Amino acid sequence: MGFVSLGCPKALVDSERILTRLRAEGYAVAATYRKADLVIVNTCGFIDSAVDESLDAIGEALAENGKVIVTGCLGAQPQKILDRHPQVLKITGPQRYEEVVASVHEHLPPQHEPFLDLIPAQGVKLTPRHYAYLKISEGCNHHCSFCIIPSMRGRLVSRPIGEVLREAEQLARAGVKEILVISQDTSAYGVDLKYAAQPWRNAERSARFYDLAAALGELGVWIRLHYVYPYPHVDEVIQLMADGRVLPYLDIPFQHASARILKLMKRPAAAENTLERIAEWRRAVPDMTIRSTFIVGFPGETEQDFAELLDWLRTAQLDRVGCFEYSPVEGAAANALEQPQVPAEIKQERRARFMELAAQVSAERLARKVGRDMTVLVDRIDGKNAIARSSSDAPEIDGVVRIRAAKGLAVGDWARVQITRADAYDLEAKLSPLV
Repeated sequence: MGFVSLGCPKALVDSERILTRLRAEGYAVAATYRKADLVIVNTCGFIDSAVDESLDAIGEALAENGKVIVTGCLGAQPQKILDRHPQVLKITGPQRYEEVVASVHEHLPPQHEPFLDLIPAQGVKLTPRHYAYLKISEGCNHHCSFCIIPSMRGRLVSRPIGEVLREAEQLARAGVKEILVISQDTSAYGVDLKYAAQPWRNAERSARFYDLAAALGELGVWIRLHYVYPYPHVDEVIQLMADGRVLPYLDIPFQHASARILKLMKRPAAAENTLERIAEWRRAVPDMTIRSTFIVGFPGETEQDFAELLDWLRTAQLDRVGCFEYSPVEGAAANALEQPQVPAEIKQERRARFMELAAQVSAERLARKVGRDMTVLVDRIDGKNAIARSSSDAPEIDGVVRIRAAKGLAVGDWARVQITRADAYDLEAKLSPLV
């Protein structure tokens, strides 16, 4: 069985769940198309470029193998797939694990009965052994005008807190040193469950964002929070960061700073005074890292709106920033806005200006870390050097810490280092002397 996983970390977790089930039933994973009897492609359909990438991946799998099952977000638009690739065996939408497994059974029947000891207790993971994603919910209750995720993945469905904490505990026992908490809206966790409590470690735990973060903080591993909307109750979690129970890191998709554009985007928490709250968070946790993503060129965005965004970024001093040019998505409410479209060349120019400022802010903030000692987690070895991450760096999307002359280190090791140099996004370091 071959597997192609595209899209965000949430889709990666879906892939892991499918693979865990199939491995438990005796299926093996092939490294190449030619060695596979069948290929599953887990697609992304969030923006047009992701749709194109998914359709290309399906085409490649068909050309190289011929037997392809398609799942994931693009599967919620089956006709779009069938128009290009009518020969696929089966199409399912996101989170349709049972349908995917049933289709595999139909086209590639299992050869023997399941043996649960074929897989480790933590399941099959597509990440390195030292970190893992923990998905706490599916879907989203918001209706941002540029997004079609709710129509693909449905409304918010939180996992029971006992189930989440048991999975996290299994990961920690298996040697995972960093758990990255993900969902579509992490800070809304438990709303649909009415915060129902369940027992874990001899105590009742409520299905609330704060209670979940506090409980995860008992595991003794790095806990990193992603996709957090800046609701007022997020302030409660800041104290957990100050106490060292979860990493001083927040991934908050602000998307813009202009109140007018945020209203057009229908963003939740758009009315919050984010600059004041960021300042309060940093007073409580001076080393806090804040990452975010933004959209430029949204319909109706004026030069004044964009200037407001730049001014906001200068004041906010965000550590890690990504920026995308607005791209219409089929089925999104933004397509019906009676607002002038921003020309492509202006979108490109605004993104370049935004990222230039973001690089300046990042360089200034990283330069302050030169000379400091910090603990890092090693991701890979590159000759005599090691590539690691600090508490400020999520895998794949943030910067790295390059450790020179890293003799004796291995992937997954903790290391104590001293920062020797900084550039716009990354740090260089040497091993700290033993005391």
